[in-house]
Formats: sequence, C-alpha cells, structure tokens
Amino acid sequence: MDKNIAIEFDGVGKQYRLGLVGTGSLQHDLNRWWQTTILRKEDPYLKIGEVNDRSKKGNSEYVWALKDISFKVEQGDVVGIIGKNGAGKSTLLKLLSHITAPSVGHIRYRGRIASLLEVGTGFHPEMTARQNIYMNGSIMGMTRHEITSKLDEIVDFAGIERYLDTPVKRFSSGMTVRLGFAVAAFLEPEILVVDEVLAVGDAEFQKKAIGKMKDVSSSGGRTVLFVSHNMTAVKQLCRSGVILENGQLSFIGSVDNAIEKYLTINPEEMKKPLIERTDRFGNGKIRVTNIVLRNLNGQEITEVFIGQYLRIEFHIDTQVGVDLTNMIVSCALLDTFGTPAISWVSDEIVHDFSKIKDGMFSLVIPSLTLRPNIYNLKFQVSLNTTDTKDFCDVMNGALQLTVLNDDFFSKGINLKPNRGHAAVVLANFE
Repeated sequence: MDKNIAIEFDGVGKQYRLGLVGTGSLQHDLNRWWQTTILRKEDPYLKIGEVNDRSKKGNSEYVWALKDISFKVEQGDVVGIIGKNGAGKSTLLKLLSHITAPSVGHIRYRGRIASLLEVGTGFHPEMTARQNIYMNGSIMGMTRHEITSKLDEIVDFAGIERYLDTPVKRFSSGMTVRLGFAVAAFLEPEILVVDEVLAVGDAEFQKKAIGKMKDVSSSGGRTVLFVSHNMTAVKQLCRSGVILENGQLSFIGSVDNAIEKYLTINPEEMKKPLIERTDRFGNGKIRVTNIVLRNLNGQEITEVFIGQYLRIEFHIDTQVGVDLTNMIVSCALLDTFGTPAISWVSDEIVHDFSKIKDGMFSLVIPSLTLRPNIYNLKFQVSLNTTDTKDFCDVMNGALQLTVLNDDFFSKGINLKPNRGHAAVVLANFE
C-alpha cells in the first residue's frame, strides 16, 4: 500500500442471510467450514445473494449489505460517507473498526483507529468515566502516562468534570456522546471514524466536535471518516465524498460533487405514492398513507408564493386500540442540504387529535414566510406513553414544496436571489 494512503478498501463485501445466524443449518455451516478452511476455496454461499435494495422484494435469502467496495483514502483527508438509510454506511465503518469481518475482500490501513459509531460504544456502563478513559486508551496501545497527559483536555472538552468518577450508566445519551467523542479525538488516533451519533449532542457540542475534527485533520494530519445525513455538516467538514446506494459504491470525488449527486437520488423515490415508500422507519402503530398540500381555496398544489396560506393535509392509518390523544406530530421543511428551515410540533401549538375523522388532520400555516427555494418535507409521528415515546412513522423527504418569489413586503420589489442566509424573512427595520 502506498505510503500516502491511510485506508484502502479492496473488493470488500459483507453478506448476511436474512433472519438467521450463519447459514441457518449445521450442514451448511460445516460445508462452508470445509470449503474455506480445509480446501482453501471460496465460500460457496458468496456466489448467491442480491444487492441490498429495500424497496423491492427479493428472491434470495442472502443479501449483500455491501458489495464490490473499492476505494482509497489519502492520509489527512476528511471523507464524508453519505447515502440513504440502509445504504451500508454504518456497515462499512463497522468493518473498518473490526466490529465485524468482511465476507470477501480486504481492508488495509495505517495507524490506530478510534471509532464513535453508537452511543456508548466502547464504554463499560459499570465503570466510571475516568476508568473508561484509561481503558480505551490502553486498548489503543497508549501508556498510562500518555493517557494522563490527555485527561484534562478530554474532561474539559466533554464538560463532565463533576461526573468524572460517576459510572457511565448514570450518563445521559448526550453526555455519553460528549465523552465518547472526546476520548476518540484526544487520544490521537491516526484514523478517526465518526457515525451519525453527533446528532444526539446539542448545537454547542456539534459545533465544537466539527471544529475539533477540522483541527485533527488539518494540523494533526490525521484521517477522518464522517457519516451524516446533515449535508451542511458534511460540506462544512469534508473535502471528499463517497456515496453508497443499496450497498454499492455509487460515486467518489469532491464533497461538492458528491452532495450534488446525492441530492438527485431522493426525487425519484418521491415520485412513488407515499404508502409504497420504504425509506421510512417506525413501529407502524400509526402510519402516514398520504400527504396533500392545499392552498386557501382547497386546491392541491406543489408550489406556493412566499407569504401565502398553506395547508398540509395528513392521511393516516392506525392500529386497533391506538389512542390518538397521545399522538405527537412534528413536521419540518428542510433546505437542499437537509438542514431544517422551519418546523412545527403538535405539542407546542393548538391541536385536538381526539376530533380526527376519516383518518385526516391538517397543519394550517396562515403565512409561509420562507425564502424562495425548494424544500423537502420531513415528518415524525409518535405516541407519548407513560413509559417512553413510541416512534410510529418517520420519513425524510416525504415530498417537495417549491416556495416562489413575490412582493412579500408590498414595496413593489421581489426578494433578491442569493441575498441573506436566513430561511425565514418575517422582520422589519424600525
């Protein structure tokens, strides 16, 4: 491997059999062992299987979560791994982090790897934060003296000095992510791997974390692999981009080109009827079957002028026994980088879901004061029970809404294109 290359994926693939561990039978497991270990041949079950396209019903029990992944990452590069849910992003990072092994292919890398893949990964819940810091450092091959020299920086960045000697099981998810990121970043690995977990932290921590990853790559010359659905964060942090689709490598190049290509993937999915869409998750107790945008006259629309009335009409199916008085609905309009421009949550505004008839309710917006642009609608439907919050149906990019330019301030002039960064324009100078 070239000395300027930090990571190399060479024909990497990961295969699973749906619903089963191994091949599903002792006979098949023995056959696999005999062929691969004794006869030194290729795994016979790797010759079958289908790519991981969740939107289509497959004919095989074997699925390739990743297939034929080959690319190189240069030392000091910051690479954004992007793709839809189920594209194989987290699987790729787990293979690199040795959490699971590839079915085929090889992964080569130089240096130590620090991974932050899920909240609490690598922490023992019964041990204190201090003990976990030393344990993680030891696993990475650092001496106790080296870890001690970094301890104050880790604690200060994570903001957990008061809880340093408290068992990690007492930490909130946000505190755990803070500590996990601080440990991963400050123990000076040559390769830092970060999955979507930064979304758990607050805005202040996300800003600090992105700044730290920039410092790690620019001044320390270390390599960063970053997975996120937030295209603004990817654009801000990364120099290169890798797109995965259905477990296969779709694109590799500059981050700007990667984001531009990625943003053209979802509109094809949006053309399908909402009830047929598979890019969603939730337990299905409540399911959104259709969303219709209407103007003041009740006409169905896909475009609205800035400042005009908009009604977002939701149609739902519910399982027997579901109490809709406990339903919480959130709706957001996201810009082209996936950043929420404006959002509404039912438990913060006037609503009475007990009066729902024929499975339909609406979000009424008297004046949509968004800057002209194309926005994607995201919704989340959940049940607020006494024990926990059940996520029933969640979908990014349910549909698109185009906000058109107009004389919003009644001054005879339209808003200027590419002027101002705020999405909401309702304001006055006095």
